[in-house]
Amino acid sequence: MLGFIIAIGAGFATPHIQEPVAEPLAKALAPHMTIEPTEMRALAFMIAMLIATIVIAFVGSGSPFWVMLGGVLGYFGTRIFEAGKNAFDGKSEDADEE
Repeated sequence: MLGFIIAIGAGFATPHIQEPVAEPLAKALAPHMTIEPTEMRALAFMIAMLIATIVIAFVGSGSPFWVMLGGVLGYFGTRIFEAGKNAFDGKSEDADEE
């Protein structure tokens, strides 16, 4: 369970580490490989999940399935929340009209 929570945090942190971590790494890798600007978020997600798996290994908690599910939920969490909120608000408005 702790691994799942750590992975959620890593997924949520992805947009926040893109500029300070992923972009300098991409610049350092530039002589050896090209990383497109559209791939920067994916690189940040990979870095965040790598850090999360190292922490989870030290803690000794979490199966690969729950770690990946936590990372994905953390990454898309705000969008999932907004979609659910909009769906709920839409249903509430329909119920008020009847």
